Amino acid sequence: MSNIIAGDANATGWRSATQKFGGFLAGMVIPNIGAFIAWGLLTALFIPTGWLPNEELSKMVGPMIVNLLPILIAYTGGRMVHGQRGAVIGAVTAVGVIVGTSIPMFLGAMIVGPLAAWLLKQVDKVLDPITPPGFEMLIGNFSLGILGLLTAMGSFAGVGPLVTWISDRLGEFVSTLVESQILPLASIIIEPAKVLFLNNAINHGVLAPLGVQQAAVDGKSILFMLESNPGPGLGILLAFWLFGPRVLRGSAPGAIIIHFLGGIHEIYFPYILMRPVMIVAAIAGGATGVATFMLLGAGLVATPSPGSIFAYIAMTPKDGYVSMFAGVLLSAAVSFVVGMLLLRLGKAGYDNLEEATAASQQLKKG
Repeated sequence: MSNIIAGDANATGWRSATQKFGGFLAGMVIPNIGAFIAWGLLTALFIPTGWLPNEELSKMVGPMIVNLLPILIAYTGGRMVHGQRGAVIGAVTAVGVIVGTSIPMFLGAMIVGPLAAWLLKQVDKVLDPITPPGFEMLIGNFSLGILGLLTAMGSFAGVGPLVTWISDRLGEFVSTLVESQILPLASIIIEPAKVLFLNNAINHGVLAPLGVQQAAVDGKSILFMLESNPGPGLGILLAFWLFGPRVLRGSAPGAIIIHFLGGIHEIYFPYILMRPVMIVAAIAGGATGVATFMLLGAGLVATPSPGSIFAYIAMTPKDGYVSMFAGVLLSAAVSFVVGMLLLRLGKAGYDNLEEATAASQQLKKG
């Protein structure tokens, strides 16, 4: 009996640790959702395939996703760990990881921002007690500047290439699944990678080039649909809207519009980060969509960018609408049902937004 109790306690401990970790990651992203929406609207409106194509205004799209958003995430993560000083060194360090790679560095920013802030916190613990009166600002600024230089260099040389290597390995694994004709299993890799903001790297770095080759021969390719399917995200957001924490229900409808109609999938990632078990719903929905696309012979003529339902309609061959809609709707239905069950089963104590806020306040207090 004691072993069973111990096992339950361990399981609860693991769930609690996973919950807190997901809440911490979400805490870096959620305060910056407005910036994501601004970038999403800019993308949906002004890129060449957008609603109001504008070559000049679309020049802001790249710098925002490559530079601004990762810096904001690292800044917020650093602030959660060590207040304003942690925020500043987090942003400085993020520049190193951004310059050290060619893909959007959301995951890298999530790593280096809090890490740099933690290192500065340890340095401050040593220097603060021995700093002579009147020299606090001088020593504080120089300690942050010198450590910021070192962490930026370290992230440039190490973290950026590491995240790029991880992205490349995930891409190779997906390519193996494609070549082996077991595409639904690709969702096991694609959906978690998306939530870690590696979606653009996988889609545009791996799937799109392979899809172009296939479309050149067959006139369409299912590979364009593996990562970009808006169905799983729609189902998850619907589940949060109807069965999620009350604090999130008000934001879910707006997120649904941005995600499904605007094609900005990043909008639902924080919801999963706050409730990591919901990745199971994303995988189930993604695999269902891919299996349906395969069985019905679906495919797109080019990459839908951004991945909205309107882009899907525009890129679908004239004889492929039934199979396309079937895959999108079934994937949404499956992710909704699985997400609903997961949320209802975990109803006790799953209000992670408040937990993340409380945890960040505790971290600020040291």
